[in-house]
Amino acid sequence: MKRFYLIGFTVLVLFDTIVQLSFKYAGNHAFPPEANWAWIVRVFGHPWIYFAVVGYVGNFFTWMTLLKHAPIGPAFAVTHLEVVSVMLFSAYLFHEPLTWPRVLGAAVIVVGIVCLALAETGAHPENDAPTEAKGALGVAAGD
Repeated sequence: MKRFYLIGFTVLVLFDTIVQLSFKYAGNHAFPPEANWAWIVRVFGHPWIYFAVVGYVGNFFTWMTLLKHAPIGPAFAVTHLEVVSVMLFSAYLFHEPLTWPRVLGAAVIVVGIVCLALAETGAHPENDAPTEAKGALGVAAGD
């Protein structure tokens, strides 16, 4: 199951990152924004907007699959790794500054996610029923 989470959350963060970077690329070609059909045609005439749509669809199905098995708290926290990945890719692709406050903020996000994961590991012993086997109150049938 750990391998499932590792692969699943990596794919989820990858989809999230693709969406945000695609919007950045599409936005760079869509400026200045205008309230007319020419602007809409300009936005949808650029292929990056379609990468964003595909990324959203992939993100949705990956997220739904992960939620079937993972506890919501740590799962939601892991999605915030997108902030870190987008920051790093933006520094590389768009030459956005990678300042110490940004690096420190990214480190705090990662440490927070690790803390939540460790807390969740201790909250569910190995012989505990999987999340999908529990009812609305978190109790497995027969408990």
